Amino acid sequence: QVQLVESGGGLVQAGNSLTLSCAASGRTLSDYAMGWFRQGSGTERDFVAAISWNGGITYYADPVKGRFNISRDNAKNSLYLQMNSLKPEDTAVYYCAGRLSRGIATHHSAMHYWGKGTLVTVSS
Repeated sequence: QVQLVESGGGLVQAGNSLTLSCAASGRTLSDYAMGWFRQGSGTERDFVAAISWNGGITYYADPVKGRFNISRDNAKNSLYLQMNSLKPEDTAVYYCAGRLSRGIATHHSAMHYWGKGTLVTVSS
């Protein structure tokens, strides 16, 4: 069993940056593909970014491509999401998720472990 805990959310002005972290315990992350998803008020949980087990492959949703960067440190059992040039429409609860596979996935139904989320609010 894997426990995931996100941190780093908060209130930020549009145009600024924020970095989210996800700490894992219970099992090493090195065998898992990981991802970030987000859910705004009244919306579904949407894919944001994914990374393969060794960081060799990354993939981004179109709305964040070129602004967000996903990375991982398997030695620290951690996942990160660097968010630049934030926009009000990026406001959401951001979730860290793990998949029982080395290959990435972009749909929430393909993920097996979830954190509880961290709120990011971007003011205009």
